[in-house]
Amino acid sequence: MRIAIGSDHGGYPLNEAVIELLESLGHTVIDHGVHSPAAADYPDAARAVAESVQRGEADRGVVLCGSGVGVTITANKFRGIRACLCHDTYSAHQGVEHDAMNVLCLGARIVGVELALACVRSFLSAEFTNEERHLRRSNKVEAIEREQAASA
Repeated sequence: MRIAIGSDHGGYPLNEAVIELLESLGHTVIDHGVHSPAAADYPDAARAVAESVQRGEADRGVVLCGSGVGVTITANKFRGIRACLCHDTYSAHQGVEHDAMNVLCLGARIVGVELALACVRSFLSAEFTNEERHLRRSNKVEAIEREQAASA
């Protein structure tokens, strides 16, 4: 799988560990940085990852900041992106299965390395179920997205 990843300075402590995990699992990493604790803005990281997924360059994305909130808000501004802040393995897996989540957001100041890596593994191992109820709900979300884009 092709995975886009990016972080700001707050997410930096987890960024390298997630990249290492992705590569060890055989995924292709599309690395949008950062690789130092120097100040970086979370909208830039979220935008780069969301655009990679949106354009089809990446199958899924992982984006990190200090709390995970800023990158989640930003990534969800992009049409077709379903970014969710997950700090547990159940949400990381279920978000894909039921809600077609395609970008995992993590807060490096909220979760430790081991939990973050477990969330990434859960996210990547999940597939959308395509069950009728989930498709119906997904279609409703897409209709809202189209309505909002048309009214802008």
